[in-house]
Amino acid sequence: MSISFKSLSRFIGISVALALIAPSVMASSFVHPGALHTTADFDRMKSQVAHNAQPWTDGWDVLIKNSHASLNWTANPQAMVYRGYDGTHRENYAALFNDAAAAYALALRWKVSGDDAYADKAVAILDAWSKTLTEINGTSDKFLASGIYGYQLANAAEIMRSYKRWPAQDVVRFKTMMLNVFYPMNHQFLVHHNGQKVDHYWANWDLANMSSMLAIGILTDRRDIYDEAVEYFKHGAGNGSIEHVVWKIYPDGLGQTQESGRDQGHNTLNVALLGAFCQMAWNQHDDLFGYDDNRALKGVEYIAKYNLGHDVPYTTYSNSDVTQPTISSNGRGNTRPVWELFYNHYVVLKGLDAPYLRMAAEKVRPEGGGGNYGPNSGGFDQLGYGTLTYTLK
Repeated sequence: MSISFKSLSRFIGISVALALIAPSVMASSFVHPGALHTTADFDRMKSQVAHNAQPWTDGWDVLIKNSHASLNWTANPQAMVYRGYDGTHRENYAALFNDAAAAYALALRWKVSGDDAYADKAVAILDAWSKTLTEINGTSDKFLASGIYGYQLANAAEIMRSYKRWPAQDVVRFKTMMLNVFYPMNHQFLVHHNGQKVDHYWANWDLANMSSMLAIGILTDRRDIYDEAVEYFKHGAGNGSIEHVVWKIYPDGLGQTQESGRDQGHNTLNVALLGAFCQMAWNQHDDLFGYDDNRALKGVEYIAKYNLGHDVPYTTYSNSDVTQPTISSNGRGNTRPVWELFYNHYVVLKGLDAPYLRMAAEKVRPEGGGGNYGPNSGGFDQLGYGTLTYTLK
């Protein structure tokens, strides 16, 4: 029996789609959209902005004024992305973090406004990268790229997955890129840590790759990938597991964090990545915010208190590479759009007392996104817009 090329192509396409979800134990158990935001979240944002309610409207205004949320944005996909100068190749990873920020901002703008022009632009960015990107390379910093931009791209795609004008084959192609380019790097880093000792890399390296892994698991309905990330959060050997991120608990309830003796820019980056991880898991009905007696809150409250100018207890931190006898004041007061997520979960939703978290959220409100906090990578390490997206009441 002969099979036409057209029929064979269709069969191969279906086979690829099935292969994406085959390893899942219970693919249908995933909530969609269900990474950083759910349908209920989008309904709330849309309703509050429509009624000109605050602080959602202030958050919306920041979003629509950001050039990354504009229909004039043009994607700049690269076949090879380099982060970290390897002595040969020019670093070009700014193209990826700018486009990831744009895809997310445009997806949000579509969900709140209902204007399909923003959906079309978001999908065009995602398609441009899924047609082009084949590898991420550079120095060890390539693993920061695989983590940070992996979770960001996966979140933009999770928002767009139901868009009626994003063809199924293009969705499959995007998922395939995430599984073939990003996930293997996430897995490799968490298992092998680039050939270094398990405590060599700071917590943010693990947290970035954990967040990417979790987001990819949700996007592709891969229960095995999702569970791998959650297991690492609870019991991983590296500095990204929760007992190593928040490694010292004090009697007053504060928790000293792993990068406190390094600098506060990276310490607050941990808030961004830990928040993204816990929020995505929460939307899949896994309460990692509450894990180990709200251990994450103790660490976030510690970071907020110190960066608001208050004293905190400190115990000498040591690992295979460093001994840090004092807390670092470098970058103290660093501004990142990371506090609304934790504030609304712990204080507004759960009614817990977190005075410094509250003050940090009030100080930064309304939170912007990529492009609002400088042109370099640090300003794009978090997706942001938390006042719009996470404010509950």
